[in-house]
Amino acid sequence: MAIHLTPTELAREAGMHRREVIVKCTQLGVPIYEGRIDKTLFLASVKQAQRKAPAAKI
Repeated sequence: MAIHLTPTELAREAGMHRREVIVKCTQLGVPIYEGRIDKTLFLASVKQAQRKAPAAKI
């Protein structure tokens, strides 16, 4: 199983759009090295950001 994926491959696996993956990488500081993203680092960063974000109260 590959760990370093292109934004398109990672988007497919994460259930996101390619552009969303690139934006999240930029926002969370996940490096894109030679067109590849570390899947484990990306998913861990997204999960951590979701935990830190306060739940919206309506």
